[in-house]
Order: sequence, then structure tokens, then C-alpha cells
Amino acid sequence: MAYTFRGGIHVNEYKLSSESPIELLPDPSEVRISMNQHIGTPAVVCVNAGDKVEIGRVIGDVPKEALGCPVHASVSGTVKAIESSLVSAGVTETYVVIESDGEGRLCDSVKPYGGSILDADAEKIAGVVRSAGITGMGGAAFPTYAKILSAAGKAELLIVNCAECEPFITSDHRVLLEKSAAVIGGVKTLMKAVGSPRAYVAIEDNKPHAIKKMTEVLENDSMIDVKIMKTKYPQGDERQLIFALTGRELAAGKLPVDAGCVIFNAATCAAVYEAFLDGTPLVRRVVTVSGDCVKEPKNLSVPIGTPASALAEYCGGFVKDPAKIVFGGPMMGLAQWDADAPVKKNTSSILFLSNEFLGKPSSSQTCIRCGRCVANCPMRLMPAYIAQSVMRDDIKGAERYGAMSCVECGCCSYNCPGKVEIVQYIRTAKNRIRSEAARSRSSANDK
Repeated sequence: MAYTFRGGIHVNEYKLSSESPIELLPDPSEVRISMNQHIGTPAVVCVNAGDKVEIGRVIGDVPKEALGCPVHASVSGTVKAIESSLVSAGVTETYVVIESDGEGRLCDSVKPYGGSILDADAEKIAGVVRSAGITGMGGAAFPTYAKILSAAGKAELLIVNCAECEPFITSDHRVLLEKSAAVIGGVKTLMKAVGSPRAYVAIEDNKPHAIKKMTEVLENDSMIDVKIMKTKYPQGDERQLIFALTGRELAAGKLPVDAGCVIFNAATCAAVYEAFLDGTPLVRRVVTVSGDCVKEPKNLSVPIGTPASALAEYCGGFVKDPAKIVFGGPMMGLAQWDADAPVKKNTSSILFLSNEFLGKPSSSQTCIRCGRCVANCPMRLMPAYIAQSVMRDDIKGAERYGAMSCVECGCCSYNCPGKVEIVQYIRTAKNRIRSEAARSRSSANDK
């Protein structure tokens, strides 16, 4: 039986790179490493222009009491500059620019974990994970050490999210096939940390090779099971994953641990294992490079901070001019305005899409009351009503209809025959609700 959830949609998969093994991208001549690599407090630069650095050296750190992770050099070389720039998310980020010397020298601090994992408690494991700068690599970039500490002693089930339900993305698929031992090693380490007696590896049924591989690896394991998920978007959302596997509903504002679960991405699990095995911090990741503009879609292991243009060049360049560059999937990813935008820890894919693929934008948006957005909404909201409230500048109304419960999966916009950009209206509502709440708190504090 394939597990699934209520609502959702079936999208064209475009898994063009699913049969492409992971290739190691040579170090680029220059990397730009953002200090804003995670949810929480951005790292503060702790190197200066002109400094010599090695792979794994801490170049940005966060105070111990703040939510955040250190950031490490991903290549060896010389710090060329410390600079700030506005990014497509609408915020200014600080970057450390490193000119690579091509030598790939490791920092002396990069050493294997010296003790036995069997003797380590949650605090010790979380400390190693934090020092390695590991964040959620599926997109959210939540610091993994913080998730470990919040779930320790509370999670009866650990779920490895291998759904990869967005079109084009195949990076986790290849990690499961080529780094299965590292994934399972990380799962067992995380189970030890949070005290979970069972784990599920959740894989959609459009990845039969990955299912076969993981089933073989776990054949004699009594604690970890492979669970086959029905291929449907957004299967990888934590609420849908928990409901599909356990039947438990996660209420708005609640975390997976409130349902007795903790969820980690497959690549994150592999990164945890490598941090203990040889002390490697999160300085590289696997990125899917795809889209209808790329000559040869591939899965590449690349240093954090590598410009998108370098990945495209390695994949043979373009067969047509890209109209849009998207980091992440086409449903929830973020469009970039800079072809040299650098890879971050949570960059699972970079898509180069043409106007032909994107289609002609609609000049008119008209709700025809068909109800598709309601039928497909995995959160069982009424997306059209939220959008219409925003159009009327009725933000309170949008909040009453549950705007803050929206996971922004984009199912509503994708299936809207009236071409209404519903999810964009909902994002507007959520931003205004948050801004109003912040103003209210500020006014209360001033009194």
C-alpha cells in the first residue's frame, strides 16, 4: 500500500536527471559564502580580507545562546572581500568572498569524532552537529542541532523525508542510491540523539531504484522501515507526511514533535554521519541542475558558495536562453535575479527555465468559483476566499480564513483555471499579518 494524504495534486515530474550519477564539481575560482545560511540569527563574519583559509575553517559564527550555526570555508584560498548585497528574498546578506587556490587544503580542526556514539547523549550529538554547521538541507534550513534538542525524549518516531515531490529535483534520489550507508548511519545517530525507537524512510513510488536500494540495505534492520508513499505533491510537507504515515493531524502552530514525530531530510542525515565519521562540516552539497535550458541536466556535488553560472557551464551550457533561474523547485522555489547567485546549504536544485516552458503570463485573473483550490488544498483551507480578502484589503478577513495555516505549496495557483496567483495573495496576507503583530508588540512594549 502506498501511503498518502488528503488533497494535493499530480504535477508533471520532469525528473530529467534521475539517472545521472553525482559528479564532483571542481572548485570554482571564487566562492561567495552567505552568512545567512539558516533560520535564526545570521552568522557574524570572523575573518578579514587577506586572511588565508582552509576547507572547514569557521568564517562566520553565531553566539551560543542564539539560534544559528557556524559557517565554514568551502574551499582553501584567500579571503578576497567581505561584502553585502540585496538578494531576491528582499533582504541584505553579508558574504565572505574566497579566492580559491585549487589546493583543497583541510583545516586542522577537521577531525573525526573521537568517542563512541553509543556513549553520546543528545547534548553531545547536538554539539557536534552544531559545530559542523548542519542545517535542514531540504529547503527550510532550520538548524539541525536545535531540532535534536527540541525533540530529545519526545519523539517516538523519526521520519526520513525522501519524498522529493517537486518537479525536476533528484538530488536526494541520488543520495539515497549512492550514499545509502551514510544516510542510514545518520539516521541511527539521530535516533540515538532524540531517543526514538523507530524510524521510517519515506520514499515516493516514482523512485523504484531508491526503494529497492534502501530496502536491501535495511533488510535485517528491525528499527528502520522503508515506507512507500504515493507520488503526489506536496507529499514532502511535514504535516502531510505525518498524516500519511501515522494518521495524526498536526494543528496549526504545532510542531512535528507535538505529534510524537521528528523529521529530517535524507541529505541532512548523510551530513550528520559524515560529521561524526571524519569531522567534515557542511561545506558541500548535492545540487540538481536542470530545466529545459540546460544541455545536460546533472546532479553535482558542489562547494557552498559556488555561483549558479558555474554549475550551468559544467552541464554544457544552455540550449536556449533562460528566462528564469529558480533555486529549489518550480512550485516553492525562489527565483533569482543574478546568474551568479551562490549555492547555499539548502539549495537542493537550480533550474534554468525558458519562456517557452513558463508559458505566457495571463493579463487577466478571474475566479470562476470552480472550487479546485479548496478540493486540492492539503491544509483544507479556502484559498480563493483568502485571496479575495486580500484583493479587498481585508487582511483581518484573510486571517479569519486561515491564511497563517497556509504552507505556500502552490497547489491552488497551479490548478486555477482563472489564472489567479492565489498563493502570492496569501503570502501578502501573511506578511501583513506578521507586520501588524510586530507593530502591536512594539506598541505594547512602549507603554
